[in-house]
Amino acid sequence: MSDPPRSRLLPLQFVALSVAWGSSFLLMKVGLDGLSPFQVATARMVFGGIALAVIVVTLRIRLPASIRAWGHIGVVSLFLCVVPFTLFAWAGQRIDSGLSSIYNATTPLMTLCVTLVALRAERPRPEQLSGLCLGLTGVLVVLLPGQLDGTRAVGGSAAQLACLIATACYGIAFVYLRRFVSPLGLPAVSVAAVQVGVGAALLLAMTPLVDAHSVALTPAVVASTVALGVFGTGLAYIWNTNIVAGWGAPFASTVTYLTPVIGVGLGALLLGENPTWYQLTGAVLVVIGIVVGRRQACRTRSDLVATSTDTVRTTGRETRYDEANRSGRSER
Repeated sequence: MSDPPRSRLLPLQFVALSVAWGSSFLLMKVGLDGLSPFQVATARMVFGGIALAVIVVTLRIRLPASIRAWGHIGVVSLFLCVVPFTLFAWAGQRIDSGLSSIYNATTPLMTLCVTLVALRAERPRPEQLSGLCLGLTGVLVVLLPGQLDGTRAVGGSAAQLACLIATACYGIAFVYLRRFVSPLGLPAVSVAAVQVGVGAALLLAMTPLVDAHSVALTPAVVASTVALGVFGTGLAYIWNTNIVAGWGAPFASTVTYLTPVIGVGLGALLLGENPTWYQLTGAVLVVIGIVVGRRQACRTRSDLVATSTDTVRTTGRETRYDEANRSGRSER
């Protein structure tokens, strides 16, 4: 039996998602030629919100009706969109786009750190802690040498710290999303539309008050911000949801490994950035740390499935045995 048409598009969506997220730091860098960090984040959210609104209207997807749901999604919007998008754009003024993409790859590690604090019932396994330590070692390898020798390629420590705060915000958002939004059973597109829409409204209201930066619109600036919003913020949510549904979360998570590769490659190819050896080494350590931690998570899920299957089988045998005994006693 052949796969349905939608499943045949999954490889293309996976490639598109990898390119969209991997190129987002390059697009931010180009957008900063004519906009301030706040304006880049605002434009990204507005164009992403428009793309998602078109999808919601076209597919007739219902938005959440309860104020409680909107409140929880608003918190997610703050930590998953508003704050990190602004921080990454601010850091993009001071460090290479490829370096930003390397720091962005620490998101799974930050999510694990937040999980250890917020969800204490979920005890980490040794392999997860090993992956975390290895990934954090990679961060230090990226951060420390440049601070010691003062090379300009790495940029200021404040910008790098901003990137780490941004990924910590991602970690907080993912844990909050899992704990308070996922149990509501809302459609993923609906959640994404509200999340981006709320964030866009907040930035539209806030940016004119806190940022009086003049706007210099060029074709490159306009094209980069539109692409960043429509593809990197709007359609990317849809592609990621489809990949998770079609191939499963473990495979979908491998896009995290490709993001720094694409980000560093595009920065070097199109912007003439020159990543240092310790940036590349640190990026490899971060990716290996993610692989180690997530491989254990996949094994844990497999063990749970196997245990549940064995329990069902055992329960079935016990049930049949009890029924046979009762039947035998009734015949006697």
